[in-house]
Amino acid sequence: MNRILFALLLILAGILPALAQTPQRIVVSAPGPRNISYLPVDLIPKIGADAAEGASLRIIHTGGGGVALKNLASRNADFAVVGEPAQMSMKLSGGDVVTISAVNDAPLFVLMVRADLKGQVNRIADLRGRSLGVNTSTQSAKTTSQQLLEVVLRSDGVLPKEVSIVAAGQSWEDQSSVLRSKVVDAVMGDEPYATRLAKTKQVFFLVNLGEASTAERIPGGHFLHAALATRSDVIARAPQTVEKMVRMLRRSLQWIASHKPEEVVATLGVSEPTERDTFIKALKMYPRSFSPDGRFSTHQLKETDHFFQAATPEAKGFSVESMVNDHWAGRRE
Repeated sequence: MNRILFALLLILAGILPALAQTPQRIVVSAPGPRNISYLPVDLIPKIGADAAEGASLRIIHTGGGGVALKNLASRNADFAVVGEPAQMSMKLSGGDVVTISAVNDAPLFVLMVRADLKGQVNRIADLRGRSLGVNTSTQSAKTTSQQLLEVVLRSDGVLPKEVSIVAAGQSWEDQSSVLRSKVVDAVMGDEPYATRLAKTKQVFFLVNLGEASTAERIPGGHFLHAALATRSDVIARAPQTVEKMVRMLRRSLQWIASHKPEEVVATLGVSEPTERDTFIKALKMYPRSFSPDGRFSTHQLKETDHFFQAATPEAKGFSVESMVNDHWAGRRE
């Protein structure tokens, strides 16, 4: 009996240290893959930012922020990185979502029109009566791209009900497909897909939020786009995991800040020549895409409120501050 007990103790002595060293599995959902706004998420496992924190990150990519938030709500993921206005839409619908870190420094959206409509669509008002694509929303969360599209349409006197809004996904394949098949006439899309679609002569740009002059003309045009979110129950039961997730994100943001676009794209493993070249070009076009450290900007949050009020007039009095927890990421002006 003593021999059996001794043998069991030896086995446990070998197993327990191995168990102690097993990385913590953390699941995050985000649009993509290879969407510039969510690039810091894709890079976390590529640069070993998760391993450095004793974790193993699993990324669930989706066709839009609304779907990523649905994964968060349904507990398929404990974290999501999506547009802050989409998070606000979910919160306003009664969803449990807490924003814990900034990801973007500038929102990158392009309203791009099918190339064969050149000469027919010269201004936003020319989109009246047409089919327009946005990232995929859900009943509980309207994606940031749809909110932005509606704000842009109103800026030239077009009501959202005067167009047909279609889910166009949030990947190169999805957006290219709906444009080629003429399912949509235009897409409020993302980079680097927009630059690649323009390079392959599928679209021309009508509105580019990445241009400072354009952002100035849109209410709250410097709003916080991609941000890291979780649920209140995750914060309550696993604050150490929340801290770990924020640290992983910060490692990725700091890595991006210290590496050239060519190195970023190579690390992602982008090898197809056109995709690689347009990815690098887009990163160089928008050098202020990302937060340097994940801290919240008070000014940017005020811009986010301004944008959301323009996009959602019925949300009067609702502020992003009611759902921001800056305990882990910190804050700046």
